[in-house]
Amino acid sequence: MIHIGQIKVPYKLGEKEIYKTLLKKLHIPEKEIVSWSIFKKSIDARKKQDIMAVYTLAVQLKHENAFLKKNRNNNIRKVDTKGYAFPHAGEMNLKAPIVIVGSGPAGLFSGLMLARYGYRPIILERGQAVEERQETVQKFWETGEFDAQTNVQFGEGGAGTFSDGKLNTLVKDPSGRHRKILELFVELGAAPEILYENKPHIGTDILCHIVKAMREEIISLGGQVRFLSKLTDIKMVDGRVQQICVNDREWMDCECLVLALGHSARDTFAMLKEKQLTMTPKSFAIGLRIEHPQEMINKSQYGMEKDDTLGSAAYKLTHTSSNGRGVYTFCMCPGGYVVNASSEEGGCVVNGMSYHGRNSDNANSAIVTVVTPEDFPTDDVLAGVEFQRIWERKAWEAGRGHVPVQLFGDFKAGRISEKFGDVKPLHKGEIVFGDLNQCLPSYVCDSLKEGIEAFGHKIHQFNREDAILSGVETRTSSSVRIERDEVFQSNIRGIYPCGEGAGYAGGITSAAMDGLRIAEALRKMYCPIDGTKEKD
Repeated sequence: MIHIGQIKVPYKLGEKEIYKTLLKKLHIPEKEIVSWSIFKKSIDARKKQDIMAVYTLAVQLKHENAFLKKNRNNNIRKVDTKGYAFPHAGEMNLKAPIVIVGSGPAGLFSGLMLARYGYRPIILERGQAVEERQETVQKFWETGEFDAQTNVQFGEGGAGTFSDGKLNTLVKDPSGRHRKILELFVELGAAPEILYENKPHIGTDILCHIVKAMREEIISLGGQVRFLSKLTDIKMVDGRVQQICVNDREWMDCECLVLALGHSARDTFAMLKEKQLTMTPKSFAIGLRIEHPQEMINKSQYGMEKDDTLGSAAYKLTHTSSNGRGVYTFCMCPGGYVVNASSEEGGCVVNGMSYHGRNSDNANSAIVTVVTPEDFPTDDVLAGVEFQRIWERKAWEAGRGHVPVQLFGDFKAGRISEKFGDVKPLHKGEIVFGDLNQCLPSYVCDSLKEGIEAFGHKIHQFNREDAILSGVETRTSSSVRIERDEVFQSNIRGIYPCGEGAGYAGGITSAAMDGLRIAEALRKMYCPIDGTKEKD
């Protein structure tokens, strides 16, 4: 198999033009091509009047070696077609099923692979199944009725369920885990295009169906998925986990515990601290979410306000402010909504969400800056959690229990907005005008103001006075890391920290990849419960 890069065709043209361009690039007769497929696709919109789709194609030739001997094109290269391989089973017998805490992407993908290879895992989820969770979250957005166990952060699918569903990652992946995750998504109902698009996404509407399909397969293979089941205690013997407690009343035998926690599992972090599980505070980013008309973003990125082929345009921006702090956009949602993502009474958190069609009138993104343990109020391992809570409570107060919003011009002037301009808010949950300067540290506010002004030089009108800001965005990543060793175990043996909440991922795909990594580690050590050594 060879990969051929830099196949450029006008973005509106389809496979016939791609194939025609491929033949020109190879300078060989058509009969030499056995098969071809799209491996990667991106859009080059640097020339707004000549937007191109850029492809890397996977091609099989009849006489591949002979062709490669003559090839002098650096964009044509031979590739190893060997894909992801789950390891062979270990020899140790499990005395109890593997227990996975959390049904976000880390927990679900770990559980799915273990279930497929005969391990019959038990997944514990503190929130509801995704069907009921959707109803509970929608009710919260419509009425303000809050559920501390089921919300945008907690429940089947994890926090990423109510997001844009982005599947790109910056993680280097020589093992093929990234590709395997995308292939599993397609198996479970995602569009095949995610296998090759440069910035693939699913959307919350499709993601909910995929999450349900994963659960149903795990159960069909002998696993369990238990909802409204919160890990509340751990019992150790000689430094190793022996039992766990669910909901303060049910004790279960457990020798392998996968902690696939979300980044908002603060009460669980507190319990783990009491058990002297080794954790360290880590940096994360905080800020606000900003809304613009999607047509404005499209015009800047594509040179046109709307195009059905290109869809809603995205952006990614960075700036170093005069106080030395980096400011950047995070979790940008084309054609999306700003959502109330609170998970504690008396606190307010926002996030962004898009449906698969990305067809709302607004684009939104978090504008954030990094905070470090030096910014936290104490040197306690959970000081980052308290730091988040301080500003989430201030946002709740500024919004009088709802999401506080403010126009950018008023944010700069330090005055509460009185009415919206040409940008109209698109939110899930009630909003009120408030002063967001009171909801974040002054050094963060100063950095954001400077950053937004700077972004106006990169995207026309990004710094418009009527751009809508919402607060606060504090859950960009976990505030702690649960330490693990070279075999992925914590200082309490048998406990496997995993995914975003444990500090080893930063999004759906990287969390899912870490879930595979933990499943591999368990596979190498233990043989399946059903006695099957290998799987065809």
